[in-house]
Amino acid sequence: MAGRLVIVGAGQAAFALAAKLRMLKDPRPITMLGNEPVLPYQRPPLSKKYLLGEMSFDRLLFRPEAWYAENDVEIRLSTPVEAIDRETRTVRLFDGSDIPYETLALATGATPRRLPPAIGGDLEGVYTVRDKADADRLAEEMKPGHRLLIVGGGYIGLEAAAVARKLGLDVTLIEMADRILARVAARATADAIRAIHEAEGVSIFEKTGLTRLIGDEGRIKAAELSDGRVIDADMVIVGIGVTPNDRLAADAGLEVQNGIVVDAFGRTNDPAVFAMGDCAVQDWKGQQVRLESVQNAVDQAEAVAAVLAGGSEPYRPKPWFWSDQYDVKLQIAGFNLGYDETLTRPGAREGSLSIWYFRGGDFIAVDAINDAKAYVTGKKLLDTGRSVDRSEIADPALDLKSLIA
Repeated sequence: MAGRLVIVGAGQAAFALAAKLRMLKDPRPITMLGNEPVLPYQRPPLSKKYLLGEMSFDRLLFRPEAWYAENDVEIRLSTPVEAIDRETRTVRLFDGSDIPYETLALATGATPRRLPPAIGGDLEGVYTVRDKADADRLAEEMKPGHRLLIVGGGYIGLEAAAVARKLGLDVTLIEMADRILARVAARATADAIRAIHEAEGVSIFEKTGLTRLIGDEGRIKAAELSDGRVIDADMVIVGIGVTPNDRLAADAGLEVQNGIVVDAFGRTNDPAVFAMGDCAVQDWKGQQVRLESVQNAVDQAEAVAAVLAGGSEPYRPKPWFWSDQYDVKLQIAGFNLGYDETLTRPGAREGSLSIWYFRGGDFIAVDAINDAKAYVTGKKLLDTGRSVDRSEIADPALDLKSLIA
């Protein structure tokens, strides 16, 4: 029997690694170390159905507690790791105890960026959204009529805005860049999503930063914006990106570049240590990237599990992503890094459309807004490597299914 695998982290990637190893009948002992006091669970519904009260927490769990004992997976909750000693192959816990490992897997995820205390980021009523504790605190405050300021116009901020409007809050969203979704999507996608939110009553201000938050006895009461306006706010949600949890790796001398650098097999520069999910940096067509998505966390972890179980297949990312906002489903296939051209194609249903990305004439990604056919077509084209000409996509009479027949 192989020696112990210690998994640092208890999120999506950590659970996927353990579950896949057991599915592959790998018998090695597994110890999973999680910071939170609850069993591993799905994170995406936290800020949507869970916050809306449409889904209980039990339904978010990957498996009930009995599964871990039945599958010989030791899980330690509320157990943060202090350090890694690669020479002795041990991890040091904050209580001073050590756990030996033969193989170590880092699935440490990422942490939301916070506003600095100097501008009021430490005031009561200022939140980020990442884990169950965040969602529970938000649920107590997201009441009809409350005034919510969202800082950041990425997917986290926009999804929070949609939930808040459903709960009857007065929502203002500010984005310092010239448009929402500036880092992750084309202007056509941003324009469509902005229109949806404004129709739902969200006030969106682009090219608008935050100068400071104004408190009253330690509690948020207003915000001064970069254009000089002061707006009232009962609460603030900060959605300005995340930073990878790579401190343990860096302190242990592993290679780190805004994340833990891994090869195509998930290995770090120490062959006994692997990393996966939001904390891992991997090669994507000659560029080092972190793919922050549930899909990548699962796929990369399962690929690492196959390697640990004796396989030799490299992980080849096939990115896809989704975002639910109101009754709108945005589905994304591919990775639009470096795109130089886009094409917008109307969908069959009213209000549906897709935005197709090209780089050097090659199709690389698609954003589908309430357009499942465009998403499925784009994903299959990317998965199979089939080339498609821009003129084909541009033809509104073309049945997209014909491209993958």
